[in-house]
Amino acid sequence: MLQDIEPQGFDVSDILTCTKPAQPDPKLIVVQKRDNCVLSFQEKWFKTFPWLHYSATLQGVICFHCAKVFLNQPTYASKCNPAFVSVGFRNWKKAIQKFSQHAKSQLHIHAVNIYAQKGNTIASQLSSAVARQQEEARYGLMKIVGSIKYLARQGLPLRGHVEEKGNLSQHLKEKAEDDPAFQNCLETRKQDYTSPLIQNEVLGIMSKDIIRGIADTIRCLPVTQFALIVDGTQDISGQEQESVCLCYVDHDLNPHEEFIGMYSVHETTGESLANVVLDVICRLNLPLSALRGQTHDGAANMSGKYSGTQAHIKKKQPLAFYVHCGAHCVNLIAQKACTASIVVRDVLDWVHQLGVLCGQSGKFKHMFHTIAISDHGTSSALKPLCATRWTVRHGAIHSVLTQYDSILTALEEMAGTNSPTATTANGLFQQFMRGSTVVGLVMAQAVIGELECLNRSLQRRTETVSGIRAAVCKVQSTLNGKRSDEAFQHLFERASTVVNSVDLEPITMPRVRQPPKCYGESSGFSPKTPIEYYRVEFYKVLDTIHTQFTERFQQGGLLTLQKLENTLLSGNIDPVVHDYPEINAQLLEIQLPMFKHNYMHRSCGEATHIIRELPAEVRGLFTEVETLMRLLLVVPVSSSEAERSFSALRRLKTWLRTSMSQQRLNHVAVCNIHQDKLDLLTKKSICAQFIYFTPRCKQVFGAFM
Repeated sequence: MLQDIEPQGFDVSDILTCTKPAQPDPKLIVVQKRDNCVLSFQEKWFKTFPWLHYSATLQGVICFHCAKVFLNQPTYASKCNPAFVSVGFRNWKKAIQKFSQHAKSQLHIHAVNIYAQKGNTIASQLSSAVARQQEEARYGLMKIVGSIKYLARQGLPLRGHVEEKGNLSQHLKEKAEDDPAFQNCLETRKQDYTSPLIQNEVLGIMSKDIIRGIADTIRCLPVTQFALIVDGTQDISGQEQESVCLCYVDHDLNPHEEFIGMYSVHETTGESLANVVLDVICRLNLPLSALRGQTHDGAANMSGKYSGTQAHIKKKQPLAFYVHCGAHCVNLIAQKACTASIVVRDVLDWVHQLGVLCGQSGKFKHMFHTIAISDHGTSSALKPLCATRWTVRHGAIHSVLTQYDSILTALEEMAGTNSPTATTANGLFQQFMRGSTVVGLVMAQAVIGELECLNRSLQRRTETVSGIRAAVCKVQSTLNGKRSDEAFQHLFERASTVVNSVDLEPITMPRVRQPPKCYGESSGFSPKTPIEYYRVEFYKVLDTIHTQFTERFQQGGLLTLQKLENTLLSGNIDPVVHDYPEINAQLLEIQLPMFKHNYMHRSCGEATHIIRELPAEVRGLFTEVETLMRLLLVVPVSSSEAERSFSALRRLKTWLRTSMSQQRLNHVAVCNIHQDKLDLLTKKSICAQFIYFTPRCKQVFGAFM
């Protein structure tokens, strides 16, 4: 074939890649040495015969048109003079004669006509073929990236136990059914662009774009301020995961809480966790001097005054005031309140055991459901109480009180069976037959309901310091109002009504312990009637709640922020304002009275709404007032955003996906939590970044325009 007419060392690309004849300086062309003379190539030959092409590989000249047209066509190439196609002409003594003969040959004329008619060269044909292949490859890559983006957004696993049966593979096959071009791309590809390595690269590009956008938004704010939310938990494999979130206030004074990522730690000391947080801030290129707050839970390694995470961060940035999560505070208050009275404590334990029995015994669950439908026309589930979430117990207590008769009937029937849980059912039946159990349920319901409402309110992303203090005052005032004889009389009568309607044992008080004889005949208060005894127990719960509210919401960080808010509301500049370099105290002294004179406001929320609605020209008069508002809004009062990321962690890293690497988990978590931001990323931009990082990909895919 073609090799038969090519001399050793001939490079086909030498001519195919050229777009015009190569005609260098004749001095660079090899001379012809004879016995009595030396012959050189003449420059005028290039002008007389413009089709001459010098090949450095052949060290001779060939016909540009003939080589272009016939070199890959063995039938025509064999009929041509090899000297002008593949061997190279170097006999300068007979150059004019041979050049003229070749110019008049039919094959040369035919080659010139073909070249002129085509209008494009072989190289251009090869170039167009490569361009077409790159376009097909780009089309297939966008399909693959689209599938990865969809699965990451929905939090679905990409691979299965067998790669071919994974979600990504099956999703691509479904796409290819109605797309022959994509089907051909999947079948003919030389490299697998759906491998786990490629998946991680694409996921990394998407998650880093999202995080980079959040950091850029914070840096572009009129006043660069942000705060931290950090909380930790263990994933399904027992690995400690620290969730880091950033809080900032946008141009319209709307607070945002943004999840940044999950970070695996090997030790949970305050110093190590602080180093992780500071490293995150450094990697995001955010100035530590702009950190204005931090919110954690009440664990000692986080909230410790001397060696906790918040203490180590405050050593680096003293203005990063620590706020104990408000929702966690309410949770701890509920825990203390429910254990202050043995009546409430025991009743809640029996409700929990009832929920456990309903969850473990399908027989009892079916029995109770049938009886409840028969008695009330509907059935509410009996659930066990969570050991840590004390503010979601109101629903469980309500289910027991509203279905008390059905519960007793189901427990009695279950106790008469031969089931292994019959003993447990009989014990619970004896407890729920006592009238004192109903009193304890009513007492618990009276306080847990308000605390649960407060907890839900404090979990909002827009909650502020002034808002949390106002909500706490309202709930505390409501619960203090129940500390009266008239209020407890109403609760006791309600419990008595339930006892009489269900025909329970009368409400009695337990045996009163006699005081030790060493105290003499004198003794303390001793209740004489059941209502007196249970009133004292109820007051123990209320007193504990009042004390806990006072202690847990008198934090140093909250008090500092309260001083800043008082400055906004009263117009009197507190000395704490001078600690913040972003606030010009002199201008604030001028702008605050002017703002108070023109606009009435009683809270930070009302002042924020006023500033937000002002025209740009008027808003510019109160720049320092706006900076003060941003400072009050940026500090989070709850770590609920980190808790929400834990919910995503439980969905993403299940017992079937424990082999997921930490890097992949972080990328998938960011994409799944920030679905709205992921939707803004185009497949073309993702593909362009993917191609940019790998030189080989530039050859395979070309460039996205």
